[in-house]
Amino acid sequence: MPKTRTVQQKRVYGKRRANAPRVVLENGSPLKFADDESTSVDQSTDTEVEEDVIKEMETELAALTIEYEVSENPETAEQTVPATPPVRKTRRKSVMKTPINRLQEQAARNLSSPKFDAPGAIKRGTSFDQEEQRRLSFTPRQSRPKPAQTRRPATRLSSGCVEDEKLNAYVGPVIHEALSSFSAQGVQKFNSWAARCERAFDPIKIAEGSYGEVYKLRLRDDISKSDISKSKLKKLRAYGEGVFKIVPLRAQKGPGSKKFTSIDEMAAEVKLLKLLDPVPGFARFREIHVVQGRFPESFQKAWDAYKDTRDDCMNPNPANKRAYNNNQLWAILEMDDAGVELEKFSWSSVFQVYDIFWGVAMGLARAEEFALFEHRDLHLGNICLRSTRPDGDMQSLAEVDASVLESSSGLGISSLETTIIDYSLSRAELRFTDDPEEKVDIASTDLDSKQLFDDVGRDEDEILLRNTYRYMRSQLYTGDSQVSEKPPNISGIWAEYAPKTNLIWLLFILKNMMKNIQLEDFTKQGSRKPLQPSQQKANQKIDSSTNCGSSKPKSKATSSDVIGNMLMTFQKTINDRLNKVMQVLDLEHGREDMCCATDLVAYAIDQGWLDGRDFFLS
Repeated sequence: MPKTRTVQQKRVYGKRRANAPRVVLENGSPLKFADDESTSVDQSTDTEVEEDVIKEMETELAALTIEYEVSENPETAEQTVPATPPVRKTRRKSVMKTPINRLQEQAARNLSSPKFDAPGAIKRGTSFDQEEQRRLSFTPRQSRPKPAQTRRPATRLSSGCVEDEKLNAYVGPVIHEALSSFSAQGVQKFNSWAARCERAFDPIKIAEGSYGEVYKLRLRDDISKSDISKSKLKKLRAYGEGVFKIVPLRAQKGPGSKKFTSIDEMAAEVKLLKLLDPVPGFARFREIHVVQGRFPESFQKAWDAYKDTRDDCMNPNPANKRAYNNNQLWAILEMDDAGVELEKFSWSSVFQVYDIFWGVAMGLARAEEFALFEHRDLHLGNICLRSTRPDGDMQSLAEVDASVLESSSGLGISSLETTIIDYSLSRAELRFTDDPEEKVDIASTDLDSKQLFDDVGRDEDEILLRNTYRYMRSQLYTGDSQVSEKPPNISGIWAEYAPKTNLIWLLFILKNMMKNIQLEDFTKQGSRKPLQPSQQKANQKIDSSTNCGSSKPKSKATSSDVIGNMLMTFQKTINDRLNKVMQVLDLEHGREDMCCATDLVAYAIDQGWLDGRDFFLS
């Protein structure tokens, strides 16, 4: 008999936050049955589904009664009970077998050998000895009255879906990556998809790029006044914390067939999102939808509002029929909100630069170990920032005291955390387990077809960006980023693994950020307003450690001065470290043994610039 081989999930370095709510807007969601909570199918988390099943089963067990058939003939009293006693079940009819239905039916089948602590019943743990068995009959619970509104029907093509087999087959590689059965059934009508959002949310455009548009959903002011329960309202608020990346897809033929994102490119990006979802420092994936049609009115209004108030609106107006036809396909990527883009963030503190740089470096190092990953397009717009402070303040320091500063590696003082986004040009191995026999596909994009390497740039920042693309290409083609002449194209080379490209992008990021650093004078009262450390713990620890046995406590001003002097010293130390990193990564005179982001992080830990816990436990 062949042995069963156990396949383990790939190891992920670092801790990950819990998943965000999913499928909140699908059929059977809190919105669909907001007026009848008892009939809603809660699919947001597995834990809540299990709790509902347990409560349901407890109700069923409480309704069961046990009857005994006593025969007057002693010979017949010892007859054996069939292995499966007859059980009369009267169940509420359901059009669709939901996860709850299936678990309940399985549990009902498992009641074939009941062990109940009732008078005269078989006690828990007793065996079914032939002489002790009795025929049991159950009185089923009374059927519930039919609810006013039933659960959603079985998944099928409806008025909200596009009934076109050829079209659904064309977008199949993207649809195949959907997590929910509703999104996986095929292309949806854009208006129908948007209508589910509009019942509770108002869309807001927050950003755009060459790929498409980015929207958030803001919970409507009047939603809390409806009949919706507090628990479902909480789920909707959490769901609104996500972002929606809307990307125009290339048509199979006709208008739009020679522009926009291809189906294969979008499928590769979704695969990478799902692959890197557990890796700290990378975007959290929620869902993928494919829709067809013109922008719905609510999203068009959000686009117009962005156009009227921002100066970076460069994409064509979705209402322009020359830009997008009536049958335009769109991919809608749902992800957690990773915060503000680095290129739109005003940084000046060395503590901010330190957290941002090493946050990105450790994220890349984890992804290299997890999936042989290269980002290949890590400009400042593809790094997002959020604050770890409860109030969300991105310009204030985290709570620090003297002992923390003395033992700190320097990471985390700015209270900023980073997220790497947009893997449309990235490369990775799509290996989901550590099984050596698993078939491994390579996700990659032919960057030679993207016309990234010929542009020169109009200013200093753009020249640095364009040079970085060329350095990256030269590194992949020749193993030397300093080759000036462009090597001829080689088919399939972008599937190769050259992790030093991650270091080339890290140098680009550091050069950009170091230009804006301003060293603060933390000993002055007015200078710490934007970067004010907490003093509550600092006062206690500094007073106890510097008072030398005196019972008279030092003043708050004195404690503040001590913290200020420590910050002044520490920021100079961190600034020197960052300058050293620039020397190590220098493309012409840097260390030749530095081959990937993992090497850089290991070097930083050896130098004491990072703590091992920063990488393994962050």
